[in-house]
Order: sequence, then structure tokens, then C-alpha cells
Amino acid sequence: MEKNNQNKYVIGITQGDINGIGYEIAFKALSEPLVYENHTIVIYGSPKIAAYHRKLLNINNITVNNTNSAEELQQGAVNIINVCDENTRVEIGTSTIQAGECSVAAINRAQSDLKNGLIDTLVTLPINGFNTFDAGFRFAGISESLAQEFNCKNFVITFLGENCKIASATSAMPIAKVSENITTDKILWKIRTLDKALKNDFTIRKPKIAVLGINPFASDYGVFGIEEGERILPAIERANQEGITCFGPYSPEGFFASKAYEKFDAVLTMYYDQAMLSFRLIEGNKGIIYTAGLPVVCTSTIHGPAYDIAGQGVADDSSFKNALYKAIDINNYRKILQDIVPLKRQTELEADKKIC
Repeated sequence: MEKNNQNKYVIGITQGDINGIGYEIAFKALSEPLVYENHTIVIYGSPKIAAYHRKLLNINNITVNNTNSAEELQQGAVNIINVCDENTRVEIGTSTIQAGECSVAAINRAQSDLKNGLIDTLVTLPINGFNTFDAGFRFAGISESLAQEFNCKNFVITFLGENCKIASATSAMPIAKVSENITTDKILWKIRTLDKALKNDFTIRKPKIAVLGINPFASDYGVFGIEEGERILPAIERANQEGITCFGPYSPEGFFASKAYEKFDAVLTMYYDQAMLSFRLIEGNKGIIYTAGLPVVCTSTIHGPAYDIAGQGVADDSSFKNALYKAIDINNYRKILQDIVPLKRQTELEADKKIC
């Protein structure tokens, strides 16, 4: 199947939790005309629910086009493909099973269209992990769902902000399971994937990567654990032998307290909260989540559905706006690389087959 959009990039957006701030921040960001200059926008959601939010928040400065397929999109408008049951109720500020079902339906439809080439990139609005789990979504997040959809094991969840890029070697999981999921081979693949993304998606010619330890004080030479010496350091040494510039393992608290991250292009942490907590303290609510290593581009908001302020018109759209424009930037970088160095790109795609 081919998209009918006069060769413009098609940006797919999943609606997120219908009872949260998703539609509000989307409509705020999409009210800027610049978005539509070279791109076509489609939200996987519900025209009925979208209209409810527009009326509630008195948002009238955008054009909406209801459609049944990503093959029938109108340029200069917010296209909306319905994925929800017509009887779905909006209950602002509340977690409901219906909201979870709508979130999952949007993700599934958007992933399918992305895989079939009907959209070029995906930006996701915030979901609630509790009600999406009840609705049958068995992934830690959308990054993991996309990785399975595209059969790519070596992706890296990366938090992007103005001051830093912080990645996690593991997905969100119980802390008791983190150590068993940290192996030398896994860390090495994460370093490789992050290094490649920095070069291809952010045009950093010779990236410098800092790798953190998992234990307090990076184990202090084995006093507080063995992972640094037996698993993390060997991965760093092997990466350097391959020509990747990376250093560590660093003590996490000292590394961030001294603002050492400012000296590196990216930081690889060992577990999700180690990355997320540090990133949020540095960047606040304006950063975004990027899934590095996938053959497609996907960005997400850094925050959740914010039930406590839903429907009040006070939500900050900075994270979604940054996710939207960063997805556009990365798509452009990849296209430039593909056009200028096709031989290099072909070689990298062959390498991807070994990684994914």
C-alpha cells in the first residue's frame, strides 16, 4: 500500500488516554501552521471524543477532517481515524477500562499503518499503564511494543532534552530483576545502538558516551557489587576496541551531581529509573522519549496523562511539541543520510539485520 499525500511526510499520533490531557496538548501544538508546511497529520483516536475535548477547552482554531483510512488524508488539517467504540464515554480525570481499550486500539492501528508504510513516523500521547494492562497491553511501554512489531531486539529507550541525552540499558521492570538483565553482551549492543543513533539520527560525527554503574559508587572496586567489574567494564572495553568512544563505569550520584553529563553526547544508565529520575531533575517536563535503534521513528511525551489537571486548559504542551518536531528532525536527518551516502546506508541496513 502507498500513502496518498503528494510525497509529504505523514505523522501519525496516537491519542493516549482519552480522560487525560492528550487531546488538549495535541490541539495546542497542532494549532501552529508551521506543522502543516511539509507534513500531513493523522490522529488515531475518535472524532467524537476529539470534538468533546475541543468543545470542553474551546479550541476552534484548527481544521479537523474525519477519515476512515491513512490512505485518505487531507493536507492542512488534523485528520482523525476512529479506533474507538462509538459508545465510549469520556470521564475526565479518571482511569477507566474504556480509556485503556481506546489507548491500545490507537497503538495497534498506528503500528500497523507504520509497518505498512501509510505513515512515516509515530508520536505518542501519554497513556496509563494500569488501564492499558487491563485492556490487554502486555508491554512495559510503546517502545517495547514497536520493537516486537518490527522484530528488533536491540533498541534503546532514550530521553532527549536541551541539556542531555540519557538512555537506559533496560526497559521499565521491577528493580529486583535489573541485575539479571544486565549482561556484557547486552550492554555492548546498547552502546553500539546508541552510538549509531547519535551518528545517524542526531548527526554527531564522533559521539562520546558515558556509561554508568548499577551499584552505589559504581561498586567502589567491588566493595558494593560485582556487576561493574564483571559485566559493564568488559562491554566498555570491547566497544572501544570497535572504535566507539565510551567511558566508565561512573558512579551515578557523583556523575550527575558534578554535571559530568555536559561533557558527553549521551549517557547510558543501567536501569529505567536511574535514567528517568536523573533526566526529569535536569529537564523537567519539557523532554521527550525516543526509541533509538528502530527502523522507524517514534517519539513520546515524557509525562503521563495528568488526570489532576485534565479538562482545565492549563496543560503544558512543551513535551508533545518537542516530540513532534524532534520526530520531524530525525526523519529529515535519516533522509539526508540515505540520499547522500547510499552505499553507507546499505551497509548499515545489512548490519541492522544482524542486530535486530
